[in-house]
Amino acid sequence: MTVERIQEEPESKDVPLGPLSGLRVLDLTTILLGPFATQILGDMGADVIKIEAPGGDPIRHVGPPPADGMGAVFLGANRNKRSIVMDLKQTDTKEVFYRLVEVADIVVHNMRSQAAQRLGIDYQTLRGYKADIVYCGTYGFRQNGPYRNKPAFDDMIQAASGLADLQGQGGSPRYVTSAIADKITATTVVYAISMALIHRLRTGRGQFVEVPMFETLAAFNMVEHLYGAAYDPPRGAAGYPRALSRDRRPYQTLDGYIGVVPYTDEQWQSVFRIAGRADLASDPRYTSLTERLANIDALYADLAELLKDRTTVDWLDALDNANVPSMAVLSLGDLVNDPHLQAVDFWHTRTDPELGTLRFAGIPTQFSDSPGAIRKMVPRLGEHTIEVLREGGIEEDRITALLAHGGVHQAGID
Repeated sequence: MTVERIQEEPESKDVPLGPLSGLRVLDLTTILLGPFATQILGDMGADVIKIEAPGGDPIRHVGPPPADGMGAVFLGANRNKRSIVMDLKQTDTKEVFYRLVEVADIVVHNMRSQAAQRLGIDYQTLRGYKADIVYCGTYGFRQNGPYRNKPAFDDMIQAASGLADLQGQGGSPRYVTSAIADKITATTVVYAISMALIHRLRTGRGQFVEVPMFETLAAFNMVEHLYGAAYDPPRGAAGYPRALSRDRRPYQTLDGYIGVVPYTDEQWQSVFRIAGRADLASDPRYTSLTERLANIDALYADLAELLKDRTTVDWLDALDNANVPSMAVLSLGDLVNDPHLQAVDFWHTRTDPELGTLRFAGIPTQFSDSPGAIRKMVPRLGEHTIEVLREGGIEEDRITALLAHGGVHQAGID
């Protein structure tokens, strides 16, 4: 049977298709890293098929759950997808999965290589069904190193990559209060897949793309923090002094907190002038970038003291007029009503018959000719199983048989 590429239509003529329109992704990932990456691909127009085991993605049950399997964290990383349920441990179901691979462009999973091989969904197997497939595995560690068989979660990678130690300078190590390892690796997955697609466009060849969390975060952290260890032998310790200063933090004002980053000589002189501190303006420790970096702890301590005497609004007005980078410290709740985010239509709402009105963060990137869009709501478990199988050319009697013995599951059918 010849299966033609499905050209996904937007829900209205006003909804753009996005730069990845026409590409199909088989998404076998769970939790946060992989789903966030594939959501970005979906936002950019790809047809993302979320393939879930019979129990569903565990993250479905994290967060306020007004409806079963639609927890808040799941909502944040799974829009613009269709969900199908497949038990890939069953041989006949796996054969149907291979049929879907034949009409896909990209496969993404977050299993360690050995697990993918045992399940029969490793790269060497799948390229036999689609020679130009772009196949991405994203997991904890490169699979040719001694950590290859270790499981990995965000906290582990923060600990192993040096990030937790950075957060605890002067005390005990601490985690960043965000799943930053997952999300940084997710964006790395997106650009890695995009580059592989460009390679395929130029050469006609697919390939295996590996995106490990540990190596991704190690590279991320060491951009500035390799510092003295960038030389062999080292010319000082690792760690960027400005970033490590104990007084590099949001600063207290008369009525709140403010983030201020004077950087150039002119900007520092402006801050001292606004504060009426001629003594600091002429202090030889602060007159050049080299001297400021050598005395960074004292500089930031002085900055913290002089900012206490005015309100946040007063400082923001004065610093904006002097072209000194500054922003008020906002809470997560403040972001929902932030005037800039409202002005650029960052927040989007959708209405669901069971969940009510849902709020989504918008797509941060802008494309002048092929912008992304939120085209699909977050799917229920197995909501699109029959639909996707039919599009893949799977025969009706085979679909019926798979449903009967639990090889696949369709929402709403017991």
